[in-house]
Amino acid sequence: MRKIISFVLLGFMLVWTYNLFINNFIILEEAEEEPYKGIIKLGNISWDSIGKGSHSGWLKERIQAFERRNPGVYIELTPIAKDSLNSSIKDNSLLIDDMPDIVPVDSNFRDFNILEPLDEYFSKEDLEEFKHHVLKSVRYKDCLIAIPIGISTNVMYINLDKFHERGVSPPVNGNWSYEEFVDTLKRLTHDSDEDGIIDEYGLITSIGNNNYDIWGIILSDGGELINYKRMEYNFYGEKAIKGLEKVIDLKEKHRVVPDYFGIINEKDAWEVFYKDQKVAITIAGVWASGFLEQLYRDGEGFNFDIVNYPMGDKELPVILSNDIVSYGIIKKEDPKKTDMCIKFLKYLTNESNQRSLEKLGLFTVKRGIKDMYIDNLKMKKIEESIDYTNYIPYVDNWVEIDAIVQEEIRKAILGEKASYEAIEDAKMEIDKLKNQN
Repeated sequence: MRKIISFVLLGFMLVWTYNLFINNFIILEEAEEEPYKGIIKLGNISWDSIGKGSHSGWLKERIQAFERRNPGVYIELTPIAKDSLNSSIKDNSLLIDDMPDIVPVDSNFRDFNILEPLDEYFSKEDLEEFKHHVLKSVRYKDCLIAIPIGISTNVMYINLDKFHERGVSPPVNGNWSYEEFVDTLKRLTHDSDEDGIIDEYGLITSIGNNNYDIWGIILSDGGELINYKRMEYNFYGEKAIKGLEKVIDLKEKHRVVPDYFGIINEKDAWEVFYKDQKVAITIAGVWASGFLEQLYRDGEGFNFDIVNYPMGDKELPVILSNDIVSYGIIKKEDPKKTDMCIKFLKYLTNESNQRSLEKLGLFTVKRGIKDMYIDNLKMKKIEESIDYTNYIPYVDNWVEIDAIVQEEIRKAILGEKASYEAIEDAKMEIDKLKNQN
């Protein structure tokens, strides 16, 4: 009997010891670590060039909601000038520890190596939710280094009143070939006051650094500014020459653009279209749609519409743009803080927040959100054109590459060089740049 009692007591002691020490130790080991608590600095730049409304107000609303869901986390909007940030990164005058934790990133960012690679924070299913061509453009050396939040594109606007005055029909369903486009421009170019001088033209737009308005025509025959498989500069060869000559012909052969085409800046080109109304077609950002709508409602504008870029050998409209709102995370020695930064950026891409981009005139980066702007037909047309948009990806030295090729394009349009010379000279200069690195 004593043996039985002793055995029972021993068993009880073993079970008690396990529950008191070993099991509690296991529970402690499996307990989740406390998430980051503290201040996260979010670098804030203007989105004015690609959106409308108060983007700062939009961000502040999302920050407040996120902070309520994550007690102890405070996200501080830190105003920065994109040019000064890039300059500071380039000349190493800004230490990583002094940079905001989250920074805006685009193709002009000066050092992608200071950004945290983000692939491990996203499952395959997470990535599948994003629009593929958008996600492809925020990778660097096959690593995801920024999270896209919203997108925009370039748009071809037509003054319908000008079309009707000249008895010209806009393209059916907004689609036209390059030949139909040129024929329309010719019919819209005329001497309005019959003084023997052409004073109204079919088209005006601008050319310059980080400006891709005219590139939808240049690339319409299948040329590439960047090869998206190799992620390298690729604007050379027969398709590039043919596309460039199409733009040159608008001025030299068809004479459907003013003489100052190739010289005029973006602001002045826009005013010639909407204020002076001396051209019937222009290319501008999505923001212009709301601006023209308001003018028309106020009785100070004109009836307008949205059309696609003219199609060439590629047989689809082509748009080139740099209008992605994306954020990356600066590499710092605090994994918990990085996790919280990721959590916030993911929060900005949830369905509710993506739909709220409508307030800013931007479009979702997610594939499954299809019915934004259902009450605005013009914005719906623009939304459909997003599928035709190629975004400038992240490659080294893009600021310098862009400056070289844009200047050579300008010289060709101004008649200072033949198209093939401009393209060859651009390639040689860019090859030199690559060899220096």
